Amino acid sequence: MSLQPGHRRIATVAVTALVFVALLFVGTSVQVPFVALGPGPTVNTLGELDDKPVVDIAGVPTDPTTGNLNLTTVSVTDGMSLFQALGMWMSGTYSIEPRDRLFPPDQTPDQVRERNQQEMTGSEESATAAALRYLDRPTKLVLVSVADDGPAAGELEPGDQVLSVAGSPVSTTAEMQDAVMSQAPGDPVPVEIDRGGARQTVSVTLAARPDDTEAGYLGVTPEVVNADPALEISYNVGDIGGPSAGMMLSLAVIDRLSPGELTNGDFIAGTGTIDEDGAVGPIGGITHKTRAARDAGASVFLVPERNCAEAASDVPDGLTLVRVADLQGAVDALDDIGEGRDAPHC
Repeated sequence: MSLQPGHRRIATVAVTALVFVALLFVGTSVQVPFVALGPGPTVNTLGELDDKPVVDIAGVPTDPTTGNLNLTTVSVTDGMSLFQALGMWMSGTYSIEPRDRLFPPDQTPDQVRERNQQEMTGSEESATAAALRYLDRPTKLVLVSVADDGPAAGELEPGDQVLSVAGSPVSTTAEMQDAVMSQAPGDPVPVEIDRGGARQTVSVTLAARPDDTEAGYLGVTPEVVNADPALEISYNVGDIGGPSAGMMLSLAVIDRLSPGELTNGDFIAGTGTIDEDGAVGPIGGITHKTRAARDAGASVFLVPERNCAEAASDVPDGLTLVRVADLQGAVDALDDIGEGRDAPHC
């Protein structure tokens, strides 16, 4: 039996209303497997956070500083509905990424947060090492762990200061890795250490590296640490994870422990990982960080060299992008800016 025209109109309206309600429910209630990335908070590493210094240096004289050396972050919005995701994407401020890129399905959110916190802790340690080495302050290479099933088990211990490997003096992780890898698996290698103030040499028969069977493997994790018992450096960055704050933290330590000002009183922001040798590495979300920096008031942004092309594709008005490859380059660039000279640009 066919419906009368009036009945058909009522049925059409009813179906349309039901579809609309269903779409409204899905669009507002069902979470999508995506996250939105956008500009995050910035923190002045020369200032305070929650009434505590972001970079706290004690036990030695420090130099007064002004201006800003802001680390930058990316905000992450999770648990979005379809309409929220579409709205954030259409705003032009946020980018949408698959959720499993930030939250792998085999890890819980707590595990992801713990990993990010570990990366931040490692970044802080590398920032300290890089700054102290730049300033020619005392550092030492110590073992933070010795693998139970590695070649060095029973011979080397956590806390040992490593002085030389196979007769080659070592003061950084890279130097120690090169010295070990230059030896063949199966070779007995003398390792000179300082253990509790006493120097000694132990012999370790190397194994083969899992990723290179022709290179020697010791099975230890070394780290460059502060060797001045009077100097204490700690960090307070709040609820920020990941490794990308390293360069800005290192610059803050240098500014506080050396005469003059790196900022010249200006508002400088930036990002980049740092290793103990001072190499600056690339990070993710660079355009969100430049936007956050400009919104906070920065006029100059220090960009890791390998992020330059992406950063230059969307530069906020009034923000100058300065290219840096290492800590020395960052300091030189800030000196150039302070003296009115051209700095390397992206």
